[in-house]
Order: sequence, then C-alpha cells, then structure tokens
Amino acid sequence: MLARVWSASLVGIDALKVGVEVDVSGGLPAITIVGLPDTAVQESRERVKAALKNSGFAFPVRKIIINLAPADLRKEGPYFDLPISVGILAASEQIDGHLLGDYLFLGELSLDGSLRPVAGVLPIAAAAQRLGITGLVVPLDNAQEASVVNNLAVYGFKHLTDVADFLCHPQTHQPVQFKPIEVLGRSPIPTPDLKDVKGQNHARRALEIAAAGGHNLIFVGPPGSGKTMLARRLPGILPPLSFSEALEVSQIHSVAGLLKNRGSLIQERPFRSPHHSASGPSLVGGGSFPRPGEISLSHHGILFLDELTEFKRNVLEFLRQPLEDGYVSISRTRQSVTFPARFTLIASTNPCPCGYFGDPIQHCTCSPRQREQYWAKLSGPLMDRIDLQVGVNRLKPEEMIAEGIGEDSKTIRERVKLARDRAQNRFKMEKSVSCNSQMQTSHLRNFCQLDKSSRNLLEGAIRKLGLSARAMDRILKVSRTIADLGNEEILKSHHVAEAIQYRTIDRMH
Repeated sequence: MLARVWSASLVGIDALKVGVEVDVSGGLPAITIVGLPDTAVQESRERVKAALKNSGFAFPVRKIIINLAPADLRKEGPYFDLPISVGILAASEQIDGHLLGDYLFLGELSLDGSLRPVAGVLPIAAAAQRLGITGLVVPLDNAQEASVVNNLAVYGFKHLTDVADFLCHPQTHQPVQFKPIEVLGRSPIPTPDLKDVKGQNHARRALEIAAAGGHNLIFVGPPGSGKTMLARRLPGILPPLSFSEALEVSQIHSVAGLLKNRGSLIQERPFRSPHHSASGPSLVGGGSFPRPGEISLSHHGILFLDELTEFKRNVLEFLRQPLEDGYVSISRTRQSVTFPARFTLIASTNPCPCGYFGDPIQHCTCSPRQREQYWAKLSGPLMDRIDLQVGVNRLKPEEMIAEGIGEDSKTIRERVKLARDRAQNRFKMEKSVSCNSQMQTSHLRNFCQLDKSSRNLLEGAIRKLGLSARAMDRILKVSRTIADLGNEEILKSHHVAEAIQYRTIDRMH
C-alpha cells in the first residue's frame, strides 16, 4: 500500500515542501530511501525501525521503498524520521491516513520512540503557512518556536504513540497557543550601561549617531582607552526589535540551531563578536550545505570586530559586498542560497602595532614603515564603507577619579528611537530603507539637499582629505542622522561639519 506524508527541507533560511512517499509491498524485506538523501537521512532507516518496535507497533517485514520528492533536491538532517515513521504506519494500515495530506510532519526520533527537537522549525512553519498547510506536527520542544507563525495550527508531541493517537483521534488534541505580544513584552536581558563610561564624550556621541542611523563605526585609540567598553554598550541604546524584525532574526538563528533555550522569539538585537582568528566562511557563511555565518547572525543587530587589524585582510574583504547590499549570496555546485545580512559593523583597533602612536604619555616605538604596513591590512574600499571613524584618547587623571556618572543608556535610547521614527516616517514609501545608512543616491538627492555654505564646506573636505564619492555619500548620511537627532529637517553647515569630524582615519593619511 502507498502512503504520502508532507515534510520540508531547508535551503538557506527558506523551506521547500517535500513529499515523503512510502510504498509497502511484497518482496524480500528491505528498506530503500531514494531522492538524494544525505547520511543522516539514510540512517533514519535504523532509527525508525527501532522506534516503531519499541513503541509497540509492528514493523512490516516486507519491501519498503521511501521516495523523497522532488528527487533533484538534496535532503539533509534528521527532519524526516517522523514523516517516514508515519508513512510506514499508514502504508501498513496501523493508523488512519486520511488526515496526512492536511499536515506537515518533521522531527527526529530516539530509539524508544520519543521525539527530539530539530533546528530550523521556524522558517519551515512560515513556509507551511504560505503554502496553505492546515497544521504542523513537531516535537513538543519545537512547538512554541513554530507557533510564532500566525494562522497555523501547531501540534507538539513527546512520543510517536502520541502522534499516532492524534491522527486517529484529532478531536482530542488542541494546538499550541502562542501570544507574540506577551513574548515581546517580557523584560529584556540587562545590557551594560553607558553611564559606567567616564569621559569620552566624543565617542559617546558617535555611538548615539551610529545607533540612530544604523551607521558603521570604528574606534581608533591606544590600549586601555575604553574602545571595547564603549562598543559593548551600543546594544543598550538601540531601539527594540519590531515583531517582523524579531521574526526574521529568529528564523536565521533557528536554521543555525541557536534558538534552543532562548525561547520562541529572539527579543533583543543580536550582538556577535567573533575572534580575530575567524575564517571567511565562518564570517559570511558556507559549508557543503550552506549555513548562516556571523554577519547573518548579526542581522538587525551588531557585528563587533575587536582588534580589526588582527583579522586577515582577505577575511575582511568578504565584508565589502554584504555591507553595501545587506545580504550575502553563497554558491555551491548543488545549490545557491542567499542569507540576509543587514547589520551594523562596529570595530576597534590600535593606531599602530605598539598601540601608542599619537599618545601624549607613552612614546610610540613603531617606524613609519611599520605603521604603513599595519594600516595596509584595511583596504580603502572597506574603510569607505565605515561611516564613523572616531579617535578615542586615553582618559586624563582627573577624568579617571571623577565621581559623577554620565548620561545613562535609557535616556540616550529614547533620543535614538525618536530619530529612527523620524527617519522611518520619511522612508515610509520605501520598503527597502528603514534607516539613514541604507539610503541610495536617489534618497540623498531628495533628503540631503545642501545650502551654499554646506556645499562649500563639503567640497573643501573632499579636496583636503581626498575623499571618494562613496565617502562623500557617507558624510551626507551621517549629516542626515545628526539633523534627525536634533529634530531638524533641513541639513545645515554644522551638521555637515560634525559629520566630517568623524573621518579620523582619512585625516591620518
């Protein structure tokens, strides 16, 4: 007898519907799986056989052929344990199979028949909802994650026998309930507060601008000046994730298997800080079956690269295209996938190998040639994509022992949120733009018009600093954000002047 069960397979962060066809017929006892299964899928034969027997079901001692369609799509992972088991039970007439076409099944089986959670359930649930699937049957530990998707009945079970009972008596089971507003309304994880930072008013201002406009930022200064301390306090002043943004971020983390023990929906903006020994594929994503890298895991959040010049130059060059486009495309022989990567890059570095070039207290021991080679690790095109280049000086003794505290993150966050709301209202007709850093040439022409004095100021800076056209556009975007923070619609010369000040590295060369 033939039975057909619906499941799904992941391609990047997208999910494709997969039909699991099970045919039980006469012949020598054997189980054959076709349809480009990987090793984990091939191993399902043994897990399914043991799970069925240990759950009290009879395993057909007959010829069993399992086809995973479409046949040209590579199938990987343990997602198909549950649909294969259900298909065998239906084909051998041990359960009622009339509901199989209405539901999508996925889950890994233990040898005793209990269901184990799998990664990537959230994007599969979203795809099932778009395809008009009535409901989703998953392991109980995945149920809350999947129930984030609206208008989809999600059923979570602990054991294979529970799934069989559901198919025979569906009226006795209720779908999992989920309330997104309650999840987003929970108290966020505490983040370091900017009030702990003494002095550094110039750097604090740069952080506020970066948060308000989504601008990339690099801190340059000697060891102990507070570069890392400042960067790690940026998440505390960023506006909260909207529900749609939280859903996007959660889908990426679900595919990467990082959503376990983090609840159904990620509520805070990601903050990723890879070590400088990270490889290119770990940063942008990759593998035989591509998985998201650090830049995609930073989507709608922060990618912090501490000690930027310690990263390999070829690794840093991987960042250029995602910084510009907001996504990364990975091509392999069998497939090509695209991962979203709309992140804010925050970096820090010393001004020279010894770290003390320009320091008023400790003398630099590096030669001009050494400093030149040090900065050669960062290409001009990459630095052009960093809007804010800020020098961080060592604190003065009186600043170190000062008892007063600076402005707290909560107050700054309110200003940042107002500036972002102002920008989003400006771009309400533009689906691809949500903050000033994402503006294109047409937006600059419409929203960053300069008067005569501002134009002359910018022209002089371009001549003196040798700025590229891209660097000029960055200055205009930063100027727009500075004006938004000041609740001003028209760009003025003091907005442009402040934006030009944040080109520290351009002024160093």
